[in-house]
Amino acid sequence: MTRDIRPRDDDRPVAADGGTAPGADDVALDPWGSSTVEDYRNLFAEFGIEEFDELLEAVPDPHYLMRRGVIFGHRDYRPVARAMREGEDFAVLSGFMPTGDPHIGHKLVFDEIIWHQEQGADAYSLIADLEAHSARGLSWDEIDEHARDYLLSLVALGFDPEDGELYRQSTNREVQDLAFELGSKARFAELQAIYGFDGETSVSHMQSVVTQMADILYPQLDEPKPTVVPVGPDQDPHMRLARDVATRMRYFKVTEAYASFEADDAEREHLAAAYAALDDDGETVRCVDAADWLEAEMAPDADRDRAVEKLRAAGKEPLRPRVRFLDRNATDEAFDALVAAIDGEKRRYEEHADAFEMDVERAEELAREIEVDHGGFGFVPPSSLYHRFMTGLTGGKMSSSVPASHISLLDDPEDGYDKVKSATTGGRETAELQRELGGEADECPVYELYAYLLSGDDDAFAREVYEECVGGERLCGGCKEQAAELMREFLEDHQEKREEANELLESLDIDLDSERRGVPGDEH
Repeated sequence: MTRDIRPRDDDRPVAADGGTAPGADDVALDPWGSSTVEDYRNLFAEFGIEEFDELLEAVPDPHYLMRRGVIFGHRDYRPVARAMREGEDFAVLSGFMPTGDPHIGHKLVFDEIIWHQEQGADAYSLIADLEAHSARGLSWDEIDEHARDYLLSLVALGFDPEDGELYRQSTNREVQDLAFELGSKARFAELQAIYGFDGETSVSHMQSVVTQMADILYPQLDEPKPTVVPVGPDQDPHMRLARDVATRMRYFKVTEAYASFEADDAEREHLAAAYAALDDDGETVRCVDAADWLEAEMAPDADRDRAVEKLRAAGKEPLRPRVRFLDRNATDEAFDALVAAIDGEKRRYEEHADAFEMDVERAEELAREIEVDHGGFGFVPPSSLYHRFMTGLTGGKMSSSVPASHISLLDDPEDGYDKVKSATTGGRETAELQRELGGEADECPVYELYAYLLSGDDDAFAREVYEECVGGERLCGGCKEQAAELMREFLEDHQEKREEANELLESLDIDLDSERRGVPGDEH
């Protein structure tokens, strides 16, 4: 499956088929393992990641990484896009594990954080030093050395630290306290299932996972708000766990309901169908009548049969739509306050309350308001964006441990020039074949540099490079020369800005030199 980043009919260069580079491995999503994905389309079906292209029109002035399909997927980004459109509060956060120099692959995340900040987000970026120490075995001296470089590049690229927040996991007490609270809702069995932890996994490594959950939810400590975390797809296990833990921390769960008994989503679909069929001119619909209708009209399956069983047990109880507030973690005072705040007809039960004149959206708002007023967090499930991995300049994956495969943001500009000149291309065997058949831009790490970085916001330039390549007008030698010169210029400019950012970074309230001592953890 090839990486396809090409112009569409509406003139936006974009990845059309969800592919990746040749040589990529088919791997599970592992935050500490291989950073390659064989077929991005599998992520939609297997892990529930949604295609970003379907949401593109809902995003005001989308970033070029979105327009070109480099950002290919999301989890629940709609609340963030809506907040952006309507001028409401939202946040962006992402972190960096300082295991080596920041490189052009990391720049994708830097750019996403900065763009969201420019759109009005409360912006946060962190150094995942606890994770680096426990999961990757780095010493504190190594971590200190690299942490400064990540933060300098982020600021040099445009992050405004005076309007955002930078921190280290190890020195942020609020994050550590939040991690302790979140840990009460996480179990070893699920860490084992998600990450493959076993009896040899250190407790510190497990603790670093819960700390990452706290990082993800940290922007909501002052008030609940939509929050997006830009990451590579290998980090999706963290996002799934964070969303689950955020939900478990809530005081109330809001669902639709039709009777006093509980029903799952599939059963509720059957209840809704029966009610819609039987509701007529204000006549009361009874549960037993709904059971009869389901048995007569719906094909038997496990979901229908469970719904019928529950309806028959309820007998003559009226079947009637309502919104239900389930008590998950609420104090008695919070539950009393919720019931008192429900407008219109309502009924209170031991572990839930039903509202008959309220829609789900308003119920969610009310539940969150009561929770926050009574000492809860009221977390909004965090959203995420997923970008493609950059192909290494030598083919296969880009790896910090293979210097020739990547360009560090700290590389001497001349070294950056040389690496691009030596890069693998998607060209044909000879110039004659290139002119006759055209180049294979979708399989070319050099074209990727244009699409991901060197074209910047200039879609017309990215399109021109693509079309000249696949049309046979552009030969690899000249294409690499142009890309190498642009890379040299980018590195020169970036490193000048890093020098300018150094003084600003020194003035910030962030510990760049750790006083911690300890034995590095073991990689697992």
